[in-house]
Amino acid sequence: MIRILKYFKPKEWLMALFSLAFIVTQVWLDLKSPDYMSAITMLVQTPGSAMNDIWLAGGKMLLCTLGSLAAAVTVGFFAAQVAAAFSKRLRSLLFNKVESFSMEEIKRFSTDSLITRSTNDITQVQILITMGLMVIIKAPIMVVWAITKIAGKGFAWSLTTGAAVAVLVVLIGFIMIFVMPKFKKMQTLTDNINRVARENLTGLRVVRAYNAEDYQAKKFEKANEALTATQLYTGRAMAIMMPVMMMIMSGLSLAIYWIGAYLINAAQMMDRLTLFSNMVVFSSYAMQVVMSFLMLVMVFVMLPRASVSAKRINEVLDTEPTILDGSRTDGLPGLQGEVTFKHVGFKYPDAADSVLEDVSFTVKQGETVAFIGSTGSGKSTLINLVPRFFDATAGEILMDGVNIREYTQEALHSKIGYVPQKAVLFKGSVASNVAYGDNGGEGYSADEIKKAIAIAQGTDFVENMEGGYEAGIAQGGANVSGGQKQRLAIARAVCRKPEIYIFDDSFSALDYKTDRVLRSVLKKETAGVTSMIVAQRIGTIMDADQIIVLDEGKVVGQGRHKDLLQSCEVYRQIAMSQLSEEELVS
Repeated sequence: MIRILKYFKPKEWLMALFSLAFIVTQVWLDLKSPDYMSAITMLVQTPGSAMNDIWLAGGKMLLCTLGSLAAAVTVGFFAAQVAAAFSKRLRSLLFNKVESFSMEEIKRFSTDSLITRSTNDITQVQILITMGLMVIIKAPIMVVWAITKIAGKGFAWSLTTGAAVAVLVVLIGFIMIFVMPKFKKMQTLTDNINRVARENLTGLRVVRAYNAEDYQAKKFEKANEALTATQLYTGRAMAIMMPVMMMIMSGLSLAIYWIGAYLINAAQMMDRLTLFSNMVVFSSYAMQVVMSFLMLVMVFVMLPRASVSAKRINEVLDTEPTILDGSRTDGLPGLQGEVTFKHVGFKYPDAADSVLEDVSFTVKQGETVAFIGSTGSGKSTLINLVPRFFDATAGEILMDGVNIREYTQEALHSKIGYVPQKAVLFKGSVASNVAYGDNGGEGYSADEIKKAIAIAQGTDFVENMEGGYEAGIAQGGANVSGGQKQRLAIARAVCRKPEIYIFDDSFSALDYKTDRVLRSVLKKETAGVTSMIVAQRIGTIMDADQIIVLDEGKVVGQGRHKDLLQSCEVYRQIAMSQLSEEELVS
């Protein structure tokens, strides 16, 4: 928990110091009030005391109470400011850190856990900081100061108060030993329930198609019951603790008055007034001591969860991305749009076998290279190495004659128009989705957006939408079909005017006619731009300048369509499964 405080800014430390000053003021005023109560008691019991003196002592006591209230409100204000500003910064730091992660780090933490860490975990830390400034600092000061105030006012009373404090310490020890581990476990269980809920919502169509509602409900209930059981355990423990604490407070107050009554009864007449006054003051200070321990128990309840949350936040913030920026922004002159793979291999972390082995090829500016192969042959993995979603574990990839590791990620990505296998749209409008990203700060005009949509064969359906190019797009593109999403994703890449297009099986959601027309228009409108295409359809890649056939991560064929029909058995089998003999030779 202490490590996370390194993200505090000087302004927040200054506000915390101001809080400390007001806390000391509040404690002083709280502990001063019993002195005036003692004075009032003495005045009331002393014959001939002036009423004005009693009113004056009462007025001072009232001022102490009001001053304590003002100090408490001020401390609360500063605590809320510090905690809110700190949690805001943590959220920004986490978001920016996750943005820098490669897919390797994302998979290591899991999306569900990263969401929990960015929301629930930060909230736990925020609550602890707020309570910490108001309670953790105040309680020890109150305890020490109150003990110095009551020291020497009565051995029997001090012994009774010490016994009550000892019982409180035992109860706090009980919390530390038996309850804290459960609080720590709750964060992991919260991750789990988020995972199950998210999995169910994202896969809702499959769940319904397979009548798996009951199965999913049982999975959720299992996760829900585990979290609920842990929460009930901690809740019941605290439900027992709080009444016991209140009983100790009430018992201590009763014991002080019982002992006081015995001492006063046994004392001389002249000493009785002093003993009575001391009893009233001692009772007030003893309650302050016990209340301070009570406040510390409240903090101990929150501390385990916040401590685990802080650790989980630090795990993300301390993780160094495996994909680091280079320093170059441009390639070698005269090699724009050229991509070269030199003996490239790739293996996922902790995997036994390589996904890609010894892949080598070169695609020059304006050429189209296509990748085909059976499912699991490594096509998508290969294409995802170019924008550095993963880094090759062997060999090197050159873009414009420069190793892609030497580019800054911004410069590298600005060269690429990427269309993923599963089209991704964001909440907004058609125009905002097509003009997504700044591409180095460049804006896009309405004409450029319309042209990109036209190239992607999306003009008809976009103009028929209510609002046209400003029509709303729901989160994830839920209000458009799969083919429409795919065309808008292609339009987004076209609008960017990149050096290199990467199509990761991006035409599979389109019908054959749209696919053929789109590729024809794309080839005409984007002449001179390099294209890298992953496809399952032979018809999509027949006209490619170079086709690379993959099988179990290895290149088993490389060349043009007609050549591969003769030289590569794997390619020929794929082709014959999709096209007739007449179509193959046409």
